[in-house]
Amino acid sequence: MNIAVIGTGYVGLVTGTCFADTGNQVTCVDIDANKVKQMQNGIVPIYEPGLELLFERNTKQKRLFFTTNMEEAILDAEIIFLALPTPPGEDGSADLSYILGVADQLGDLITDYKVIVDKSTVPVGTAEKVHAIISKKLSEDLFDVVSNPEFLREGVAVEDFMRPDRVVIGTNSERAIKSMKRLYEPFVRQGNPIIFMDERSAEMTKYAANSYLATRISFMNEIANLCELVGANVDMVRKGIGTDTRIGKRFLFPGIGYGGSCFPKDVKALAKTAGKNEYDFKILNAVMTVNAIQKTILSTKINRFFGQHLKGKTIAIWGLAFKPNTDDIREAPALEIIDELLKQGAKIKAYDPEAMKNVQAIYKDKIKFVEDQYEALIDADALAILTEWSVFRTPSFKVMKELMAAPVIFDGRNLYDLERIEEKGFYYESIGRSIVQHKVYG
Repeated sequence: MNIAVIGTGYVGLVTGTCFADTGNQVTCVDIDANKVKQMQNGIVPIYEPGLELLFERNTKQKRLFFTTNMEEAILDAEIIFLALPTPPGEDGSADLSYILGVADQLGDLITDYKVIVDKSTVPVGTAEKVHAIISKKLSEDLFDVVSNPEFLREGVAVEDFMRPDRVVIGTNSERAIKSMKRLYEPFVRQGNPIIFMDERSAEMTKYAANSYLATRISFMNEIANLCELVGANVDMVRKGIGTDTRIGKRFLFPGIGYGGSCFPKDVKALAKTAGKNEYDFKILNAVMTVNAIQKTILSTKINRFFGQHLKGKTIAIWGLAFKPNTDDIREAPALEIIDELLKQGAKIKAYDPEAMKNVQAIYKDKIKFVEDQYEALIDADALAILTEWSVFRTPSFKVMKELMAAPVIFDGRNLYDLERIEEKGFYYESIGRSIVQHKVYG
């Protein structure tokens, strides 16, 4: 099939590349000429495991193209995906200006039947708005608007796209159903469902999924905080409830709050939709409050340990991205922790395998960036672990003790076993577990 993808952000680029890998001809459009030129020259602008290999293969075999010319991209396209940003406005509601602006342009450019697909995460009723804008300029028999939300997890997005748990498609058009089914059948050969529903239900499904997962995270963070007060171990509690088949094991790991491009934005947007419909979504409002507080947990622990005297102290930081296997720092808890430590007068030395360039653009020379996780530890008064990259899971504790001014660790991701860390002679605070106070500090 001939496909156009408008927008080459995280969702658009993964979508276009994966569709090309199943034999489709895909043209991706973006208004950023420099970015398009990069991609035309074989440079992938985001970090996502597995994406670069598919990108290289499909550009080399001439199935994946990039352009700034929308008219050229959609000319022969049977299906047009809108993978455009929907950033939160000042009031938390999703900004639809990019999507509606492109919809208006499409009304001037389409000359034969197209399926227009909302791939972006959009509020309930957006498909109808897109349809209304295009129908002002175009006969309704020349297009259908479909909602097809994405469920991609950063770090495993290629795997999620190529082997989806389910594909959700919102449309009542038999013609559009036929096209979308043909497009997605190669991805569900193992029997996972393509679920067809109305547009509004498809739009709500995306927000409901992300908001529920964010709720699980915030719930476990609350349990972790209570565990510290009553002397329980949240790791044991997590295992105890995760084996209940009604609950399941995923999204039960406590930490320093959720971040990224999806959960914060989508929870706010759904809460805003509820408010516009005069519904007080109490659970979602609580989730946002809990998450905001959780992002301060580790800096509070550090402040308490040093007796509020952080001025001149050197804090090493491992991990800046909001999660491992991505360079995405949007709403990353690390940024709020860094801001608080700098405010208290601490010096920061930071390392992340992929996200340092993005963080450097924000902080410039306010913090020191190093090329190796151990370099960050040299003369550090404490280490703060903020992202659970695999490379941090089994470090040399011997080398760490030799490099640090004091063997002190604040672990926001619960990477280490309590008994082992005590044997190695560290002071260690984590989330929802007892403090390890080695005799040097006890």
